[in-house]
Amino acid sequence: MSFPDLDRFDRSILRILAEDGRISVADLAREIGLSKSPTQARLKRLEASGVITGYRAMLDPIRLGLDHVAFVEVRLTDTREKALAEFNAAVRKTAEVEQAHMIASNFDYLLKVRTATMSEYRRVLAEKISSLPHVANTSTFVAMEAVKETGMLGGFEHQP
Repeated sequence: MSFPDLDRFDRSILRILAEDGRISVADLAREIGLSKSPTQARLKRLEASGVITGYRAMLDPIRLGLDHVAFVEVRLTDTREKALAEFNAAVRKTAEVEQAHMIASNFDYLLKVRTATMSEYRRVLAEKISSLPHVANTSTFVAMEAVKETGMLGGFEHQP
């Protein structure tokens, strides 16, 4: 399903669920202005089409003692498809890597790494990230403060 297939009710459902994934269908129906049955049908359609991929709890990393965030630029020695696939598979298994993005730049990947302390980050960098397949070198940028981290997708509501 692409954006043009989403009407205002679908967009409202997605916005509300992004804010509160535990809302009941009855409350969701009331919020969007439809009865329960059509709301449930729309919800099932959004799930079946893959627009909604799942539901999860939002955890506070600070309260869990994981308040050290580093962004790591990674340059690879090889960027052929096989090497990229090997790197991708290995980075997915690295628990401390919260996000990994292939980048069109003078480096190949940008990783968001979350640990408890700088010393733990240094260990993760040395023992895990640097030993990922095809890593040539890395550059680290430490985040001082998260200004915005919502996990919500804002652009879909303004699509035609």
